[in-house]
Amino acid sequence: MAVKTFLEGERLAAFQQELDQLRAKVMADLGDIDAAYIRRVRALAQGSAIAGRSLLMFGMGPVSWVSGILALAHAKIVENMELGHNILHGQYDWMNDPAFHSKHYSWDMVCAPENWRKSHNIEHHNYTNILGKDQDYGYGMFRLTAAQRWRPAYLIQPFSYLVLASNFQWGIAIQDLKLGRWLQGRMSTARLKTIAKPFMKKAGSQLVKDYLLFPLLAFWQWPRVLLGNLIANGIRNVWTNAVIFCGHFTADAQTFTLKETKDECRGRWYLRQIQGSSNLEGGRWFHLMTGNLSHQIEHHLFPDMPARRYSEIAPKVREICAKYGIHYNTGGFWKQYASALWRIVRYAFPNGRRSLATA
Repeated sequence: MAVKTFLEGERLAAFQQELDQLRAKVMADLGDIDAAYIRRVRALAQGSAIAGRSLLMFGMGPVSWVSGILALAHAKIVENMELGHNILHGQYDWMNDPAFHSKHYSWDMVCAPENWRKSHNIEHHNYTNILGKDQDYGYGMFRLTAAQRWRPAYLIQPFSYLVLASNFQWGIAIQDLKLGRWLQGRMSTARLKTIAKPFMKKAGSQLVKDYLLFPLLAFWQWPRVLLGNLIANGIRNVWTNAVIFCGHFTADAQTFTLKETKDECRGRWYLRQIQGSSNLEGGRWFHLMTGNLSHQIEHHLFPDMPARRYSEIAPKVREICAKYGIHYNTGGFWKQYASALWRIVRYAFPNGRRSLATA
């Protein structure tokens, strides 16, 4: 279990300066190579989607059906992770191309971009792992540290996790609606209707596309297409959920209190991002399929940096961490995922001391 590192004075200032300089160097170097990369990724996702939908609509037999599902799931994963997530972070706004601008991009899922930019870009990335402030920490469903008060409702969280994983796009989509506040009477129904409008519009259009339009276009093949789309979405949901949970909820991912983060400077913000995040090790194709969120530490340090650059700066970030005695949390997928799942099971029960050192 990793222990928190605290930096003060000149060491904190030097640590902040090194990361500031690293970011400035990369951002000054952005150009045609980065633009060409994201356009290639879009072409890959579009080609995979066309192949998948064609196999589902016009193929015959189980082989073409399974192949169609896998191709469509691949397209949805790449589109959500490497395109949607990263574009909506503003990583490619500098291109001045509406197709890759955070204010114009609409991804292939039920979550409204405007809702996600608020709940994720603003709330999660500013308040990463601050208990009571970061709504992504446990998604309001899970107890993941002994510092959270235990309630009997947490006993079912291993089952709740399976439900969330298989329906992850819906969990993300409704997060900004703050339904808990409405159920507690802390938000009016009129206010809920107002903030839910983008979600209703986006979810409606997505449901029509996946479960009405494409099945109807397949005529007598509609059951094959309908079920194929449902399974492809399920594969995408489970995979993206696993990657996100690996990046945030492993055993070594630290949590923080409001008191600890009061009057936080940028250096301490950097320190919190590193200690609250977890990386995944793998090859080039693996990193693409995670949207480079396998470099979650680098992403939380520099969320507006094009994600393809994270593998380039990761060795330097790791070197800086070693220099200042900061644990750099990284490991293989199965190791990190098992760690996150164990955390879900462990804190479902009233065990553990109420100490952030063991969070």
